[in-house]
Amino acid sequence: MSAQAKPLLAADRVRVYLTLVPYLLEHGQVSLQEAAAEFGVTPNEMRQMVEKLTVIGLPGDSGYWQQPQEMFDINWDLLDEEDVIEITNDVALRRVPRFTAREAAALLAGLQMVAAVPAVSDSGLVSGLISKLSRGAADAPAEVVVAPSAVDEVRRVVSQGVRDGVAVSFTYQAPDAAPTTRTVDPVQVLITNAQWYLQGWCHMRKAMRTFHLDRVSDARLTDIPITHAGDHVPEAFAAAEDEGEVRVRVPERIAPLLRGFLTGDDVEAADGVVTARLHLADPRGIKRLAARFGGVMEVIEPGIARAAAREWAAAGLALYGHPDGADAG
Repeated sequence: MSAQAKPLLAADRVRVYLTLVPYLLEHGQVSLQEAAAEFGVTPNEMRQMVEKLTVIGLPGDSGYWQQPQEMFDINWDLLDEEDVIEITNDVALRRVPRFTAREAAALLAGLQMVAAVPAVSDSGLVSGLISKLSRGAADAPAEVVVAPSAVDEVRRVVSQGVRDGVAVSFTYQAPDAAPTTRTVDPVQVLITNAQWYLQGWCHMRKAMRTFHLDRVSDARLTDIPITHAGDHVPEAFAAAEDEGEVRVRVPERIAPLLRGFLTGDDVEAADGVVTARLHLADPRGIKRLAARFGGVMEVIEPGIARAAAREWAAAGLALYGHPDGADAG
């Protein structure tokens, strides 16, 4: 900016001060010229503002700043000799609640999973959040590597349909049913327990449906504009024609942990045991839910759910060399 720039008004100067300190803390050492250009002031005005920082700080018990550690301070030698700004005392601005290394690692793992969604990964938003979380933890988070399933052509086409606002056509194979060809206005893609689901308006059923993408094949984009994007979307695991119901039996003490899958009419309790009907988008998904309960959940029906749970348990036991792994269930 030219040296003839108009002086800052008081209100503008306050706004600059409010953002100047975070800017300097973020960048470490910054030249006067660079800082002045960033805030639209002359280098001389920037020097004056930085010097005045040293009379700003935290008020003491009597309302006055009395202790050196309660005042901002700068590297005076660096400023005078090289025209470079560096804050050496930040008046506790860094002492804010921060994520622990473990919390940051958990969030980073979740963001890496989200990054598998094509529409999200293309935006650059996730990579920016990952970078900020890595810097913002109290300690360096553990290296977390999440290897989500490869994004195949079906998932790519569905995500493209959501983004472009056009219907998608595909072959759908529901459990124990003949394949059908569906045309769907895609509304949203859900990822739950590493399983991908599409929610959208089915042109054949004339209603919103939830489709497990593992049952979808031959997906392609159409030139049909979405006309039901504003329609009510059912809950992810609400019962629907294309979804499954699984009956399970669990001890009454752990039944509250299933609350997200139940309604009042789905539960029968007797002698400390609860028999419940769970609504799942895919009955085979019961295997992951059953695994959370350490063997106390009994899968009653349908057969496809029992088989999935039995095979899941057997595969897990086989990893530990269990001699009866093939018969687990």
